[in-house]
Amino acid sequence: MRLKSIITVFLMSFSSIIFAQDDDLFKAYETPSELLVKTNAVIRYNDVVVEVDDYNRFTLRKKRIVTIFNKQGISDQGTVVSYNKNRIIKTLEARIYDENGNEIKKYKKGDFEDVSAVSGGTLYSDNRLKYLDYTPIDYPYTIELEVEVDYKSTAFFPGWRPIEGFYASTQHSEYRIINNSDTEIKLKASNFEDYNIEKHSEYHYSAKNLSSLKPEAYSPSFETFAPILKVAMVEFEMEGVRGINNNWEDFGQWMHDKLLSGTEALPSGIKTEIKELTKNASTDLEKARIVYNYMQDKTRYISVQVGIGGWKPMLAEDVERLGYADCKGLSNYTKALLNEVGVEAHYAVIYGGSSIMSVDKEFSATEGNHVVLYVPNEEKNIWLECTSQTNPFGFIASFTDDRDALLITPEGGKIMHTTTYKTEDNLQTTHADVQLLLDGSIKGNVTIQTKGYQYALHEGVQNDPLREQELYFKNYWDYINNLSVENIVFDNDKDAIVFTEKVKVSSSSFAKKSGKRLLFQPNLFNRITNIPTRYETRTLDFEIERGYTDEDEFVIKIDPALKIEAMPKPVEISNQFGVYKFSIEKRSENELVYKRTQVLNKGYFPKEDYDDFRSFMSAIVKHDKTKVVLTN
Repeated sequence: MRLKSIITVFLMSFSSIIFAQDDDLFKAYETPSELLVKTNAVIRYNDVVVEVDDYNRFTLRKKRIVTIFNKQGISDQGTVVSYNKNRIIKTLEARIYDENGNEIKKYKKGDFEDVSAVSGGTLYSDNRLKYLDYTPIDYPYTIELEVEVDYKSTAFFPGWRPIEGFYASTQHSEYRIINNSDTEIKLKASNFEDYNIEKHSEYHYSAKNLSSLKPEAYSPSFETFAPILKVAMVEFEMEGVRGINNNWEDFGQWMHDKLLSGTEALPSGIKTEIKELTKNASTDLEKARIVYNYMQDKTRYISVQVGIGGWKPMLAEDVERLGYADCKGLSNYTKALLNEVGVEAHYAVIYGGSSIMSVDKEFSATEGNHVVLYVPNEEKNIWLECTSQTNPFGFIASFTDDRDALLITPEGGKIMHTTTYKTEDNLQTTHADVQLLLDGSIKGNVTIQTKGYQYALHEGVQNDPLREQELYFKNYWDYINNLSVENIVFDNDKDAIVFTEKVKVSSSSFAKKSGKRLLFQPNLFNRITNIPTRYETRTLDFEIERGYTDEDEFVIKIDPALKIEAMPKPVEISNQFGVYKFSIEKRSENELVYKRTQVLNKGYFPKEDYDDFRSFMSAIVKHDKTKVVLTN
């Protein structure tokens, strides 16, 4: 029975009625008012059925009703369906209803927009998607969607998210697997215990009346606290390649034997060349560095999403011939070069991104969105980001640091944690020599050095046009009025992994006049200006993903006509979140030295501690604006 028969009824009373299917009969019940609070969309009805016919074939059927309340809720429509030659869309229909239940638009499969599933930066891709291009006339409106997709490649199995995202509540969502095959299907349910979710059988779950989740400052990633059901087939097929997935060892063995084996052959000329380049290297680490620099100099990154589900890398000899590849191809090519000079290296599947996300060590499946290379070494294990032409050797901060990755070895898959950059290693030092003149203007020379994660935050600006570099510093010191920036010099020491910025600055109105007094803030060049959001009731735990250390010293020479009338006393704060301290030393009648240290510790903290954290950060903001009083 189609859902059309129920749409008009529940929309006539709009926000209070929804229907559930029971043997082709639909029953109405009241919609709890809490589902409409701070909500961009309500998933009124979402029924997902996955019918498995064999290890290499299943069908996905979905029926869905979603009410959209504003522009931000459009992304919750769920009207995007991906496809390729092994994922065939059989049914795709949508109907749009206004708030009174009147049908205002109907879409068939051919009415959906059809585009490549990847960005313009991708050279090749087999994947496409169909999406509904509907511009709302008014809000709220409701979308009814019916989808049926045949999968002939079963490595990527649809899971279930009872709450689909922030600001989206769920009234009724159901997920069922009908397994007609002999293939075992494994599941992992996470974070179900605090929600109204019922397990009817091993393969049948439903959820009712789940209020939307709201993001909060410093909250962990959505996946760590929202309910999610992961599903994978133990025996599967990826575009004609059969595999076994009891655990990560099995899955990694399959990747090694079926996807990577036979892809590393290099032309004989390249073998000779790379051996000649490394013949004087005395250690494997030195060889690896030479090979990495060689790869960076002669290749570039282009996304290539073809070849066994986008998981099989290009042949190493093709990368050599063409001079480009994606993360898979470049990592595999670098591995081939290293193997040629006797350096062990392993292909590694990982989640890349500024937010830290790990491969799930407890549940093997087709996870990850990126590939890097792992080089075991007695001195220091090395991770190589092979898509960058500029990264220092072995440096991965800000994109693949501090997370679990899947190593692909001849013995199978192994979970390995990537490099963690410690709080003390993520160091920024700022030194400045400043002149404060009688009219309140300043002139100064500033030197900033960054290491670790903070290196990753700063490095790269040297490649921008001069105008963009000037704007970068003006935004960085946006609390300084009438700032002028000149004489910018950068030094990127990729061996030591230290980035240095030297800049000459001036401001015509830095200090403020108050009668005969002149007030200025001695922390000129490294302030915390934002206080974390206040919550009447904090609902989520919070996390500082990466710690850091800042050390500052500013030498301030004051115009001889000015006298120091008052200075703040030293401050020192230390707690579980970090350290903050500053002092001002009067070196002479007309010279002050301002010293500041700020440490923010990495950590995961309970929501009950958030107010203390906010107080700590508020105190830093306050003290960073402390003033010195001068007279003339």
